[in-house]
This record gives sequence, structure tokens and C-alpha cells, in this order.
Amino acid sequence: MNDLIQTLAVYAIPVVFAITLHESAHAYVAKYFGDDTAYARGRLSLNPVKHIDPIGTILIPVVLYFATSGNFVFGYAKPVPIDFGRLRNPKRDMAWVALAGPASNFFMALGWMLGAYLLAMLQVTEPFFIKMMQAGVLVNLVMFALNLFPILPLDGGRILASILPVKQSIQFSKIEPYGFFIVLGLMFLKVFNYWLIPVMVLAQASLHLVLSPLEMLIR
Repeated sequence: MNDLIQTLAVYAIPVVFAITLHESAHAYVAKYFGDDTAYARGRLSLNPVKHIDPIGTILIPVVLYFATSGNFVFGYAKPVPIDFGRLRNPKRDMAWVALAGPASNFFMALGWMLGAYLLAMLQVTEPFFIKMMQAGVLVNLVMFALNLFPILPLDGGRILASILPVKQSIQFSKIEPYGFFIVLGLMFLKVFNYWLIPVMVLAQASLHLVLSPLEMLIR
């Protein structure tokens, strides 16, 4: 129980920020391209309560954590309502709206990694803050890679549907009602790791490249 409390304390803020900014990014870009549905419903907000789903964000992850002894955790936020038909160029702009979520996670991972470097520069050795920075990087890299998986209703699926020719895009969209269960099954069987880990490694390498001048100063 103590381990769970410590884990929740370390991950709480990174998870809340990751979910909130991810969903807000979708809403902001949708509004920019002409669809104010999410904005009108109050979803263009940095208030976490607007984006947290009691079942998907809290109940399911906790149940899976205990049921699998911490080996498998999965959850989701309340989806931002997007009316793609109201976008100025629905097929093209859908990709930008979808990409906004993972992009926000990438930049949040950059921010948490920068925070870790600043702690090192300031010689802060408090384990709680160091672990929180590490958790912030990990959570956002996971969300970045997970959401880019090319299947609907994930953001990667939206991007792929936008890129495909109209006929193929329509056929591909028929997968959407089953996409959540497909991803869940792939994750449970650990097949999803063949996508998740390489994308996370590539993203992390990109972050290190961006912050390499700062790394040199620390050393």
C-alpha cells in the first residue's frame, strides 16, 4: 500500500498535466481550424476536471494496477468533442487536430526533462522531485507513442485516415468501433510493445538531441 501511495504521489501531477494539455491542445487546434464545438462546451480549458473521466482515468487504471500487480495499467481521458465537418478543410485539418495531442505530450516531455537538468544544475538531490521529473518524461513519452498508433479512435488513426485516399479512408474508418478493444488486446498481450518502445526511444533520443547543449554544460 505504501508503494502505491508513493507511486500515486510521484505520478499524480505529471499525469494530470499530460491529460489536460493533451485534450486542450485538440480543442485549441480544432477551434483554430474552424470547429468551436469543444470550446463551446468548455473543453478548451486547463482545468483537469473538465478532461478527467471517472471510469477511464481513475477506476480502470486502479483496478488494472491491483489485478495485474502493477504489470499492466491502461486508462483514457474524456475525449474532446470535435465536429470534423465544421473544419475549414475537414480531411486535411483532421490530421492537424489529431497531431496536436501527441505534439503537446512531446513538448511536455521536453519540459520535464529540462526540469530534471535544472535540478541537476542546482544540485537538488531530493528523490521525490527527481522521480517526479522522470515520471513526467515517461508519462508523456508513453502518451505520445500510444496516441500515434495508427488505428482509430487514436490520434494516429485520425492522421492516417486524413492521409489515405477518400475510398480507403472510409473503409479504414469502419475499424473505429473496435479500435479500443484491439489496442487493449495488443497491450495486454505485450504485442503493442513492438510499437510503443521504438517510438518512445526515438522520441527520447530527439529530446536529448534538443537538450544536448544543456547536457554538455551539466557535465
